[in-house]
Amino acid sequence: MSLPLYQVDAFTETAFAGNPAAVCLLSSQRPDAWMQDVAAEMNLSETAFLRPLSDDRYQLRWFTPTDEVRLCGHATLASAHVLWTEEGSDPDRPLQFETASGTLTATRTDGGSTLDFPTDPPSPVDATPSSLLNGLGGAAPSYVGHTGRDYLVHLEAAEAVRSLSPRMARLATLDARGVIVTAPADTDAADFVSRFFAPSVGVPEDPVTGSSHCALGPYWAHETGRTELIGHQVSPRGGTVRVRLTAPDADRIDLGGQAVTVIRGRLDA
Repeated sequence: MSLPLYQVDAFTETAFAGNPAAVCLLSSQRPDAWMQDVAAEMNLSETAFLRPLSDDRYQLRWFTPTDEVRLCGHATLASAHVLWTEEGSDPDRPLQFETASGTLTATRTDGGSTLDFPTDPPSPVDATPSSLLNGLGGAAPSYVGHTGRDYLVHLEAAEAVRSLSPRMARLATLDARGVIVTAPADTDAADFVSRFFAPSVGVPEDPVTGSSHCALGPYWAHETGRTELIGHQVSPRGGTVRVRLTAPDADRIDLGGQAVTVIRGRLDA
């Protein structure tokens, strides 16, 4: 059976930047092992699988090259972009995605798409694991927290985040999906910068990570006292995520960004 398959650069307005995701549209259930094989074949940080449930409502699952994950921002943004721009969904109607993290909603806006996601705020850790500090090359953080999914590490300067050369083998031993490293931005174009490393799930460095902003949004809202912020992920590809909360302690967060389709094809497997 031939299935629609797209590659989309998410959280960017230009091709070959942001975070690439594959989006595969299913007409029926497929085995988990098959989806994992497709994700390994695509070899992107995430491949999204969409299966229609009713009008504007879809089952959505995400796979890295090695693992299924419970939440992914950029592949959700890519999925909404594909449905609206490639598959004929009405851009005036929100899309609902049924996922392992509950129902996620996408709304089309003039500036791209807005995703309604759960927040994932960090709590301070009692003792920082030595493998975390060693994995970050002996960085001296001003704060280390854990969200239940990821570590969040606050460094004092944006340049310290940019210049990190992590030891991936050390980070892969941590009891976490990944490590978010962040600092205040040093330009007027953003409020904070970040990078995200997840070698334990087959993603040494993710170019732009929507789900990490579920932690970064609440964290920086408390740090700045503001609930509308712009994050720039300073990976080599780079990308921008708009963040909006109703309050620093809100349990939902809006993540906004743009996306560009770069490949349109069919999957024959």
